[in-house]
Amino acid sequence: MKKTVFLLFAACFIFFFVQPAYGQGSQLIIINKSNNQLGYYENSRLKEVFKVATGKVSSYTPEGKFKIVNKIVNRPYYTGHIPGGDPRNPLGNRWLGLNARGTWGTTYAIHGNNNPGSIGKYVSAGCIRMYNNEVQWLFSKVKINTPVIIAATGKTFNEIARINGYKVSDTTVPIPSSIVLKKGSKGPAVKSLQSRLSSLGYSTKGIDGIYGANTVSAVKKFQIANGLKADGIAGPATKKALKL
Repeated sequence: MKKTVFLLFAACFIFFFVQPAYGQGSQLIIINKSNNQLGYYENSRLKEVFKVATGKVSSYTPEGKFKIVNKIVNRPYYTGHIPGGDPRNPLGNRWLGLNARGTWGTTYAIHGNNNPGSIGKYVSAGCIRMYNNEVQWLFSKVKINTPVIIAATGKTFNEIARINGYKVSDTTVPIPSSIVLKKGSKGPAVKSLQSRLSSLGYSTKGIDGIYGANTVSAVKKFQIANGLKADGIAGPATKKALKL
């Protein structure tokens, strides 16, 4: 009897005090307002990176740890009395609601848009906008209660994840398909490009995240070798050939 009581006590202790580490789920979304990019993780690996739009004023888009609390297809734009699915609807065709600032998926969300030219800019009233085709893809993947981290920092997605208690793998950062890299570009996407080129034998003479003359030269050599237009710009065709 005493042994049974002890085991029950031990089980209760483990249940209440040894909870799983934060972020043990298979999915994670990180949004970095500093570069307006969204990173999607599956099984501790960064799978996709998307360009997004955030608040026209930094404080409009909340920062912190949140969760996806609802998923809505063709949500109506109630303020403007525009029905869901209408091409004029600024919410686009998918809505991933967040439990931010005391709301429950009714005010803040990751959603589509009716103005593709706004993506990558600081233009929203607080939500995170995506291209409609890309938010459809994300919508099809994420589950309710998927954690979402929103920050404004110069750190990488993996660094942000680790700071917030997530164990993630060191994998090459995918370059958003909508981003064209060229001379003068800077950041993690350029580092990924330089790393990939170098691994294929096209030296960029350093992996510093700065798209300078050496990176232009390496891109041109790769383009010539692969029958692409040798303009030194890493556009969609070049990135596809690089498998980025």
